[in-house]
Amino acid sequence: MMKFLDAYTEHSYALLRIVAGLGFMAHGVHKFFGFPIAFEYPMNAMTYGAGAIELVGGALIILGLFTRPAAFIASGMSAVGYWLVHGTGGLFPLANGGELLMLYCFIFLFIAARGAGIWSIEGKTAKS
Repeated sequence: MMKFLDAYTEHSYALLRIVAGLGFMAHGVHKFFGFPIAFEYPMNAMTYGAGAIELVGGALIILGLFTRPAAFIASGMSAVGYWLVHGTGGLFPLANGGELLMLYCFIFLFIAARGAGIWSIEGKTAKS
């Protein structure tokens, strides 16, 4: 059974990268375009910066282009967002509502360490 699962390690990693990038990019779309629902907080320098990182970084991670730096910046933004927004409400993510940012932080840190992998622009150009 394990050898069967080992055959799909690269594919499951690519799916993790793409789905995490899509979810992250959706937050940027929400902030800038009010889709699928209106963004309920006032836009300021911090939300513009976070939205830009979510939108552009998420797209780069999905495409697998400049994946390591984009994922590293997204990881750092998630950590900062966690501590500035959610960390003030207590230490525990379940209590302060920061579980999503905590997961994004560590998923993107993993992607920054691992690289783009298959199904990526970087993977296609490396073989050429």
